[in-house]
Amino acid sequence: MANTTQILGGFGISRTRQHQPPTSYFMPAVPILRRRFSRIQRVECSFFVGTINNITCSTTSKGADELSLNQSQLSRLVNTGCKLVGCGSAVPSLKVSNDDLAKIVDTNDEWISVRTGIRNRRVLSGKENLTGLAIEASRKALEMAEVNPKDVDLILMCSSTGDDRFGSAPLIQKALGCKSNPLAFDITAACSGFLLGLFSATCYIKAGGFKNVLVIGADAISRCVDWTDRGSCILFGDAAGAVLMQACDIGEDGLFGFDLHSDGDGKRHLIAPFIENETEDGSSTSHSGSGFPPKGSSYSCLKMNGIEIFKFAVRVVPQSIEAALDKAGFTRSDFDWLLLHQANRRIIDAIATRLEVPSERVISNLANYGNTSAASIPLALDEAVRSGKVQAGHVIAAAGFGAGLTWGSAILRWR
Repeated sequence: MANTTQILGGFGISRTRQHQPPTSYFMPAVPILRRRFSRIQRVECSFFVGTINNITCSTTSKGADELSLNQSQLSRLVNTGCKLVGCGSAVPSLKVSNDDLAKIVDTNDEWISVRTGIRNRRVLSGKENLTGLAIEASRKALEMAEVNPKDVDLILMCSSTGDDRFGSAPLIQKALGCKSNPLAFDITAACSGFLLGLFSATCYIKAGGFKNVLVIGADAISRCVDWTDRGSCILFGDAAGAVLMQACDIGEDGLFGFDLHSDGDGKRHLIAPFIENETEDGSSTSHSGSGFPPKGSSYSCLKMNGIEIFKFAVRVVPQSIEAALDKAGFTRSDFDWLLLHQANRRIIDAIATRLEVPSERVISNLANYGNTSAASIPLALDEAVRSGKVQAGHVIAAAGFGAGLTWGSAILRWR
C-alpha cells in the first residue's frame, strides 16, 4: 500500500509509514511530535485511562528536550499498537422460525423474509441466561487467541439487557477464572455497544498500558419485545460474541481509525423506557400523596419507529464509514469486507450500495439470527473467521448503529 499520512487531533501531527496504513490518531513518531509541539505552551490529551498532562515546550532551541512527559509514557504512546487475536460466539439452543412466529402473530415467512431478510432467530429458554452465553463466547475467544484467563487485564461487557441491573462483567470475570481481579464493567449503548467497546479497549491499550482486553457484545432483546407486535418481534434474537484485543508493536497495529457519534434528539425513535407500575386500583399515584415511598417500576417493551430508524441508518452510516476510512488513511478500495450491525437486510443493502461495495464483500448472517443488538457484529465476525471467509491480514470496515441514537465505525484488521 502506498505511503500514507496520519493526522493527530487538531495539532497537525503527521506520520508516514511504508507499506502499511497509519494506525490511529494516538501515535505520532517522537521526532515529529517534538517538532510539531515546539510552539505549543501547554497541551492536555486525555483518554479513558492514562492522562498525558503538562506537555510544555519552550520556543527556544532547547524546547524539544523539555517535554515533561514521562519517557515510559511517551514510549508507550509512540510504540504501542493493538490488534484482534481471537473471537468467539454463543447462541441459545432454541431456534424460532418465521413459521413459529406465524402461530402467535399475524404474519408469515414470506412477509418477514421479504421485508427484513430474516428467517430464524435464537431465543433464551429454560435455564439459559445471557451471562452464560457471554462466558461461552469469551472462552472461545481466549482459546483462539491462546491467552490464559489469568492474563486478561480488562473485561468490557457491552449490553443493554444484562441479567443484573448493576452489570454482568464481574460475574464473567469470576467464571473465566481471572485470578488477578482485573477491572470488569458494562457498557450500555444498545446496537452500537460493541463498537464503543472496541474503541474503549483501544484507548486502554494504547494509553493505559493494558495488554489483553476482552470485549464482549451480548444482548437478549427477546426480554423486552412485545410478542404481539409483528412490527418488532420478528426482528430480534439473542446471542453473544467476543473478541480478545491485545497490545502489540506499532508495526503490527490492527485498529486504524474510528468515527463515533450520538444524537439524543432521535432517541424517541427507539426506546424501552422505565415506567412506574400501577397500583391495584389502576392509579399511578403514591398512596401517601407525596410520591414517597416510591412504587415498584419496570421497563416497558421496546418501541421502535422502523421508518425513521431506516432513514437514520442509511443516512449516517455511510458518512461514518467514510470518515473512519479518512482518519485511517484508507479509501473504499482498501478494505476487504464490510461488516454492519445486522439490523435489517434492506438497511444493509442500502448502505452497501451507497458505499459501492458489492454483495460478495458484505458479511452477513442476519437470516439465521436476526438482530442481536450488541452481539451482531462479533457474532458475524466469528462465523466469518471460523468458516475461512475472513483470513489473517484482511481489513474490515465495521459499523454499528441504534438506540440513543448512537452510531460508529471502525477500520480494523483481523490478526
